[in-house]
Amino acid sequence: MGRIVTFGEIMLRLAPHGYLRFTQVDDFQATYGGGEANVAVSLANFGLDARFVTKLPKHDIGQAAVNDLRRYGVDTSKITRGGERVGIYFLEKGASQRASSVIYDRAHSAIADATTADFNWDEIFEDTEWFHFTGITPALGDNVTAICLEACKAAKAKGITVSCDLNFRKKLWTTEKAGQVMGTLMEYVDVCIANEEDAEKVFGIKAEGTDITGGALSHEGYKDVAKKLANKFGFKHVAITLRGSISASDNNWAAMLYDGNDYYFSKEYLVRIVDRVGGGDSFGAGLIYSLLNNYKAQDAIEFAVAASCLKHSIEGDYNRVSVAEVQSLAGGDGSGRVQR
Repeated sequence: MGRIVTFGEIMLRLAPHGYLRFTQVDDFQATYGGGEANVAVSLANFGLDARFVTKLPKHDIGQAAVNDLRRYGVDTSKITRGGERVGIYFLEKGASQRASSVIYDRAHSAIADATTADFNWDEIFEDTEWFHFTGITPALGDNVTAICLEACKAAKAKGITVSCDLNFRKKLWTTEKAGQVMGTLMEYVDVCIANEEDAEKVFGIKAEGTDITGGALSHEGYKDVAKKLANKFGFKHVAITLRGSISASDNNWAAMLYDGNDYYFSKEYLVRIVDRVGGGDSFGAGLIYSLLNNYKAQDAIEFAVAASCLKHSIEGDYNRVSVAEVQSLAGGDGSGRVQR
């Protein structure tokens, strides 16, 4: 099996301990994370050859981010070094009916100020089978969009499968800008991953019969969304996560996979959330792993959802679970009994 390359921004995450509010604390817990970095860590934990590509400063905070990836077995050899700062995000975890909150401090981070000259994609994609990015990365600026486009073109020229998680972030760009940019990038994408809002916010494709804030999700509505996305861009697979938000602490969690012919829905999990950041990334990694291993469609979506379900129980951005743990849950063992 060839290498998987992911490209994006890794940030320093600063969060109050537990469920304290920003205004309650005088210290923060520091960890690292970011959409594509989270995917790389998950895949490395699954035993695959995962390479993460970004730009980070040469100073000690940049090196700490590199070291954090290395401890999980991620290949960091093609990370470009330079720039002035590592992006930061502050996370206040919600509970019950109080929502989580994120504040970004990422302007002029090393990757946000990067240029196409910083990356040699012929070298980066050596022995590569799969390339993954998210909609967060091109949202960092037109210069980063240009890097993403160059990467996608290079990947397709080499016959590499390309996946993208739409991951719309309203704090980074407008729906109009997102639709314009992502519409261009989608021409190179084989596997599209979206959540309950992405297709609507980015491409204006709404799931009928769905009330996101009320937690009502329509299977038929999401079938229509997946088919419209596939028809519009020629995707080989469309995966849509289905989150029923009961509260900030409890969610129903499932997903659907469309392969151009049939629709496959996973079982639904009632999740008690410890940390939901990175939940979508863990789903993406699970899907990439299962498709690379030629899982049947139903088994692929079950594996991806189970991986993500487990991530919701783990502090931090990364999904620190093994293939065996995911397979156990996907196979029906969700009891949570002590393993002796």
